[in-house]
Amino acid sequence: MKPYFKIFLVLLCTQTLVVAQDFQGTATYMSKSTVDMNFGGRQMSEAQKKMIQERMKSMLEKTFVLNFNRTASTYEEEQKLDAPGAGGPGMRFMGFGGGSGVYYKDIQEKTYTNETDIFGKPFLVKDVLKPLAWTLTAETKQIGQYTCYKATAVKQLDTTMRTAFRGMRPGQRGNRADETAKDSTDAKSDGQNSLASRIEIPSEVTVTAWYTLDIPISQGPGEYWGLPGLILEVSEGRTAILCSKITLNPKEKILIEAPKKGKEITQKEYQETMAKKALEMSEQFRGRGRSGGTRIMIRN
Repeated sequence: MKPYFKIFLVLLCTQTLVVAQDFQGTATYMSKSTVDMNFGGRQMSEAQKKMIQERMKSMLEKTFVLNFNRTASTYEEEQKLDAPGAGGPGMRFMGFGGGSGVYYKDIQEKTYTNETDIFGKPFLVKDVLKPLAWTLTAETKQIGQYTCYKATAVKQLDTTMRTAFRGMRPGQRGNRADETAKDSTDAKSDGQNSLASRIEIPSEVTVTAWYTLDIPISQGPGEYWGLPGLILEVSEGRTAILCSKITLNPKEKILIEAPKKGKEITQKEYQETMAKKALEMSEQFRGRGRSGGTRIMIRN
């Protein structure tokens, strides 16, 4: 039997699962990311490095809960107490990110609302859901009790932050051809920035997802959606998200609605604001004359 015909049959047989208006579910996900750690040339013992890595663990390993029904979902980090001493003096977390709240998707209306903040100020990022061009495959694997199918897509990455930092380089006012011509002189006068400018930052990334037809709804963690079944695992760059628990039709009804707190902005406006704030912070660090401390670069 061809895999796509099998998918059609499974969808047909399980369609009654999501027909009912009161169908709901909840899924718990573990998100893990990797980082490059730069200790700023400081001589540190293995014990000190291990301590910093342990403190970073709470930032790199997070638990999220996805509440979903036929057409909408909310995705939110599970709240927990910070480990004693987390962050610690002398540590600087370079990511320029704001804290995130509820991420709401309405796959029927093709819209999303992301509750977030930019350095303490609440915002509601509201925009149109952009579907990924998923490529379905016949490859399967078991995740818990669910048989999952593999799908891949190429995602275009935002370049707002990259463009902003290029504009920060001293003497950088010309076009791309001028950049290449000035690299040799910049390498002497501004070696660190020049080196960074030569590193090719990808404009796209491959996303790999595993979805189950046993729960035939087009939902998934965070911004991921658009497959013929619930996404249980997804990896993009240095981040992997894996579902660890699913509960269908819980006894207590789940409230699934868009967040309402914060100033409404579009995704483009949010990215531009983040880039502006990142430049301001970078200039502040540069103005302090590189006063030392451990920098930790968080990359996707």
